[in-house]
Amino acid sequence: MAGAVSVIAAMPAAGQVPPSPAEVAAYRGLHRAAWQGSVAGIATALRAGAAVDGRDGRGRTALHVATHAARHDAIRALVAAGARLDLLDDDRYDAVIIAAVADDEATLALLLALGAPAGLTTSRYDGTALIAAAHLGHDGVVRRLIAAGAPVDHVNNLHWTALIEAVVLGDGGPRHIRTVEALLAAGADRTRTDRAGRTPLALARARGFDAIAQRLADDRSR
Repeated sequence: MAGAVSVIAAMPAAGQVPPSPAEVAAYRGLHRAAWQGSVAGIATALRAGAAVDGRDGRGRTALHVATHAARHDAIRALVAAGARLDLLDDDRYDAVIIAAVADDEATLALLLALGAPAGLTTSRYDGTALIAAAHLGHDGVVRRLIAAGAPVDHVNNLHWTALIEAVVLGDGGPRHIRTVEALLAAGADRTRTDRAGRTPLALARARGFDAIAQRLADDRSR
């Protein structure tokens, strides 16, 4: 199992590919303005006929690009101009999961405030932003997504929930402990199992994550 986990651990976040220097250099018009955070440039590009949801070579919209660059004014301007908040890039990632994986709470909070959905099914794993954030131990992001209504017990195509990913792909450290606590406080189902029938508690014990196992066991006793 350890070998498989080590490979998979690197993969869910791997799709969060920001524009490369070469791509940025090639950007013109709306995408360039979004990357630079230029509200005036966005307005100019749209007046010139740019499609607000037009895509680059990896399927990123200007909103995706602005999210990667954490350009808040650009995000606001694009949404005001009609940019959709629920579109996926070619790797099946939306703006919310881009911010979640980047551990960018400020940009995530802005997207959610503007109406971005917290619980889209994304990625080749049919996961969610909450699962990705739990995997990475982004506890503040996890709490924000839960508060925004993200589905706590969504099961991806690896047969893992956010709670399972926080254990099986986590490091057992303080941020993953806080992630598990947040998920349990939100009512995450600790009885759901992976494909081998292992609960989060069994997985935590197998990995030697004593603090997480204790929290799962304490929750079980209530």
